Amino acid sequence: MQKDSFDAKQKNILELATFYVGESLCGINILNIQEINKNVDITHVPQAPAYVVGVLNLRGRIVTVIDLGDKLELSPINISKENRNIIVDSQDEQIGLLVDSISDVLLARSDKIEPAPANIGGVKGKFFKGVFKTEDKLIGVLDIEEVLKEE
Repeated sequence: MQKDSFDAKQKNILELATFYVGESLCGINILNIQEINKNVDITHVPQAPAYVVGVLNLRGRIVTVIDLGDKLELSPINISKENRNIIVDSQDEQIGLLVDSISDVLLARSDKIEPAPANIGGVKGKFFKGVFKTEDKLIGVLDIEEVLKEE
């Protein structure tokens, strides 16, 4: 019986990989992330939407890289040594989300994630499943499928 109680508690916990897009702190459920890498050897794709940085070769697989700052209608990501690509799966395709920098992995109780306001620090609320508050931070929990929808 005690094991069942422990399992129920664990199902209520999310691990959020957090990262910065400009000054905005965002998070993604770690189960949605395939990997995080620092490969910035990205090939430009002509006539792609403005938010598509290009493509990269990830161990023989072509991955489209999206500038998450541009997609969230913030400032485009400034390329630096701190940038990372967060590789996620969407509709059987790997997509890279280019972010400014990676932060921590945090544990969040799912019942502590509040509905996203319409506008989170200049970012449209539609891109978020909710917000998680820590003692000193507000983390927007991204809705990957909404972010990756074509407009």
